[in-house]
Amino acid sequence: MVRTLKRQELDKVMEIWKLSTIKAHKFIDKKYWENNYDVVKNVYIPTADTFVYDDGQEIIGFISIINNEFIGALFIDIDYQGLGIGSKLIDYVINKYKKLELAVYKENQDAVEFYKKKGFKVIKEQQNEDSGFAEYIMENLI
Repeated sequence: MVRTLKRQELDKVMEIWKLSTIKAHKFIDKKYWENNYDVVKNVYIPTADTFVYDDGQEIIGFISIINNEFIGALFIDIDYQGLGIGSKLIDYVINKYKKLELAVYKENQDAVEFYKKKGFKVIKEQQNEDSGFAEYIMENLI
């Protein structure tokens, strides 16, 4: 079930973020993500609309929308990846917000392909200001 994140669930979401972002971005030093943990927890997640996928026992994924138009995060617990949970979360927010954009690292080919399958198209390539790595800006064209 997809639902809104509750304040007391922030630590669980951050645990998912930390483990899955390190796994998905092996081309970026683990320290980079560890150094950004507090910013994600204290700035990005609280200012975004965050929705979780709850299997009835625990949260196993989440998606965060910034300013009603930008997917700032989509992460699934590493033990549950590949089971369609990311698709359920993305479908939920596309239904709710219609037109969305996101940034995804060019080297994260699994994520790039996932977003393409969900109807997103690359509209621009740029260098990420913080990490220095190439990223795509993608948008869904509904």
